[in-house]
Amino acid sequence: MATWDDVRRLALALPETSESVSYGAPAWKVRNKGFVWDRPLRKADHDQLGAAAPDGPVLGVQVADEGVKAALIADDPDVFFTIPHFDGYPAVLVRLDRIGVEELAEVVTEAWLLRAPKRVAKAFLDAHG
Repeated sequence: MATWDDVRRLALALPETSESVSYGAPAWKVRNKGFVWDRPLRKADHDQLGAAAPDGPVLGVQVADEGVKAALIADDPDVFFTIPHFDGYPAVLVRLDRIGVEELAEVVTEAWLLRAPKRVAKAFLDAHG
């Protein structure tokens, strides 16, 4: 399954991406717009999720909209989930230790495409089909 090293490698392979620290945790940005980030669960998150709270690493991922978030969660609830903090926000949480590297690459790239400048995203898509 995927690791933080995989996230770092995949994110930094995308054009104009940088790694920074946001709220004390690693985050990856394209032109200062975050697209994936380490999102450790806080006490309130654990309280709200109860026994369903994952005990492994959690990746936050930008998605296009609430519909995409709902579809990801419905399609694979063992990997994708959300918390009340993200209600109304286009982001989904990923149990990093339950997602394969190939699927992680798709999720990271899709998040990057949402946040990258249009000309940068177009050049990337033109080069990568």
